[in-house]
Amino acid sequence: MQLQKKTRSSNFNIISLSIKLVIVALIFFGIVFLLNKVDFPSPKKTIEKIIPNENFKIVK
Repeated sequence: MQLQKKTRSSNFNIISLSIKLVIVALIFFGIVFLLNKVDFPSPKKTIEKIIPNENFKIVK
């Protein structure tokens, strides 16, 4: 049986994974923040549609 040498330490994997997660979270929150800053136009005309009472059904 031959001994195998680990070339990477387990701390390196944890640190690199945490850095990647922080970068992804920052990108996500940055996109949300920028979408909040954009002023999307709202409709200026009020939409009114009269629904007759014949279309309603009583459910018991």
